Amino acid sequence: MFEFLSSKFEELFYKIRGKGRITERDLDEALRDIKLALLEADVNFKVVKLFLENIRQKAKGSNILENLSPFQQIVKIVNEELVNLLGSSGGKISFANRIPTIIMLMGLQGSGKTTCVAKLAKFIKERYGKTVCIVASDVYRPAAVLQISNLVREYDIEVYSDENSDPVTISARGVEKFTRQGCEVIIIDTAGRLHIDEAMMDELINIKKAIKPHQVFLVLDGMTGQEAVNIASSFNSSVEYDGIILTKLDSDARGGAALSIYYTIRKPINFVSTGEKVEDFDLFYPDRMASRILGMGDILTFIEKSEKAIDQEKAKKLEEKLSKNELDLEDFLEQIRGIRKMGSLNKVFSMLPMMGKSKLLKDINLDDRQLVRVDAIISSMTRQERRNPAIINGSRKKRIARGSGTSVVEVNRLLKQFEETKKLLKQLSGFQDSFQGVSHFPFTRTR
Repeated sequence: MFEFLSSKFEELFYKIRGKGRITERDLDEALRDIKLALLEADVNFKVVKLFLENIRQKAKGSNILENLSPFQQIVKIVNEELVNLLGSSGGKISFANRIPTIIMLMGLQGSGKTTCVAKLAKFIKERYGKTVCIVASDVYRPAAVLQISNLVREYDIEVYSDENSDPVTISARGVEKFTRQGCEVIIIDTAGRLHIDEAMMDELINIKKAIKPHQVFLVLDGMTGQEAVNIASSFNSSVEYDGIILTKLDSDARGGAALSIYYTIRKPINFVSTGEKVEDFDLFYPDRMASRILGMGDILTFIEKSEKAIDQEKAKKLEEKLSKNELDLEDFLEQIRGIRKMGSLNKVFSMLPMMGKSKLLKDINLDDRQLVRVDAIISSMTRQERRNPAIINGSRKKRIARGSGTSVVEVNRLLKQFEETKKLLKQLSGFQDSFQGVSHFPFTRTR
């Protein structure tokens, strides 16, 4: 997500970091670099032009060209303008004063709309403690109802549909049914289309009139770049909506859609979907996103995720063992499983504040399959071996390799990595406190 822009901003900041003064020429060169980076990231040209002009005016207004330490001021100005570009108010959801709150989702086919319905339902249920029900009114796409039912089954979220009725009737009956049941939030999944047409818009308008939703969200595919802006504009001219859910940000290394929509459509991005799993969904925080684009990480999200994934009592015990240099493979396995709950290694890594992150990524291989193999290897050991790896000899290594479906070479690599990690964690024991007990995630160097 935003990998391309992050690398470009890193290069730019590296150029100006060591400068005692920044001349008019330096500023012009920096703005030219930013312009090229944004255009390559498929950001709308008018947005780029306004963005650069605002930076120029602020830079001159703060006397940055005469300042002896201008680097931090430039970063601050660019960060502020990025936040404004993304929509400074950020994502939110409003609930009606009386139940139920009715939320309607719409979008083109292939945008990830139906999956977003399930993600939003789970998010509201777990974040706000509301009872959530879904009305599946997509009668055109085969297995659409089955798909959404499968996605929310384990979260105890009821789904209503009727294949023998039209979408408007289904929506109205579903709202009526769940209102009688006392459901607090009702989400309507409307049918997507391969393209915007009059019949599609009429159907959405009629559904909206029938159910009178409190909030309407448009689901947009983040990978479509500037085309997402055109789609957002077309929908808004026919069916006015309140905000946007941007999907597939994990697959979009450029980020043109996210950086163009708010300024061109004046509709906020409320939520972002960053993966295929139902839990890969969150409110949109412009300030956190701007920080990640500029390579400054996203510590608030990191801490939130780590608090959910890591048992704080276990983390405290780990710190005590670490201070005594008593870390064993059972602790190592516990940390690995905690990290896996937080998401992919690339996602975790992107949240950490680190200069030269893009360059570092070229030297290491953040392979999630490595964590699965490590888990299998340690799980194939006896408790005695996990607590005292020194006893693992040749014959034990062969048995562990067979049991984990790996090789003796991989077992040896893990044991060596574990010893190196113990040394590293000992050195960084102070660093781990600021991350709520999460202090390390394993990675392998590329050959």
